[in-house]
Amino acid sequence: MQNYYIWIEAEEWVPGEWDPSDCNSDVMVSFEKDGEWVSTFFTYKNLSTLAKKNESTGECLNGKYFWATDMILVDELSRERVEEVVSHLISEGEFENVFRVGEV
Repeated sequence: MQNYYIWIEAEEWVPGEWDPSDCNSDVMVSFEKDGEWVSTFFTYKNLSTLAKKNESTGECLNGKYFWATDMILVDELSRERVEEVVSHLISEGEFENVFRVGEV
């Protein structure tokens, strides 16, 4: 198995802006031999938060729908959970179905 590094955009935010129970963040997995792969992690709670925001701003038909490319839903957005999910996807052979090649 290849070595890889996981970058989580939320770890670069100002302290207090990252609520692991209610947020979304781009995640990049960099492999030594296979380049960089990107996906966006959302917490289940964050989908509700975004729907309510969109209702008030008018986005996405006033919150009637939501979409995101390369979306992964998780119960919490912590480094531990991201690492667990990435490891699982790799071991199950599903990583390339969920992440896309590219840059954030």
